Amino acid sequence: MHFNDLINKITASSTVVSIPDSWMQGRATFGGLVSALVFRAMEKALNNDKPVRNLQVSFVGPVSAEPLLIETELLREGKNVSQVLGRGIQQGKTKVIIIGSFGTSRESMINLPATVERFDEDPSIIPPLAYVPDVLPAFLQHIDLHYCTALPFSGSSDNYIKGFARLTEPQPFEGVATLLCLLDAWPPTTLPLLKGPASASTVSWTIEFVQPIKALSETEFTRYFAEIVESANGYASTRAKMWNERGELLAISQQTIAHFA
Repeated sequence: MHFNDLINKITASSTVVSIPDSWMQGRATFGGLVSALVFRAMEKALNNDKPVRNLQVSFVGPVSAEPLLIETELLREGKNVSQVLGRGIQQGKTKVIIIGSFGTSRESMINLPATVERFDEDPSIIPPLAYVPDVLPAFLQHIDLHYCTALPFSGSSDNYIKGFARLTEPQPFEGVATLLCLLDAWPPTTLPLLKGPASASTVSWTIEFVQPIKALSETEFTRYFAEIVESANGYASTRAKMWNERGELLAISQQTIAHFA
């Protein structure tokens, strides 16, 4: 089942969705899909059209390939900013929590647009990551990834990852939901440093979105760059940015990662 098929199952009257095995990431469902599903329900809970400015995601436990119940709560609806809580639940237990801040645009004396980022690399001449069943996480069959840097578990000395990503199957742009999927498709930034397979998981994830969101075409690549800010005692802090093909900033992402190596 394609990404858009799953996202569009979330409506104002239906907040239960069954996730197929093809979206698994080891023993858990791909976090980018889970986040996108919960976010779509949060959008439906708003009584206005305020755009999302920030999401704070906590992965409490693995989401399995079974029905996911999503509950939302409008914590506060202010004139300019509203806060919405989203929760993904399985078997009566909370698996993921998202708090979102949605804010209207307004005139300001401070106007500093992000610098347009120019790229030297061309995704059309960089080989895509070939999906290998039972070797790579199942969800990667839905993502077209092109690495400009070393692959996970290659013993690289670089403390960053960069590359291009889009959905494998061309689909209409679903706004922030699509961006969440593509942002989380990249592995933890620490993994290329390792010389062999090891487990890692995201503890918390914060994303800021540049509004208004610039729509992507159905075949457009996003460009991603992530670096390790600090790593010690089994945890790492990473920071990333995502741009469209015109070099316009789409989102800023920061993660706390637990790695077991």
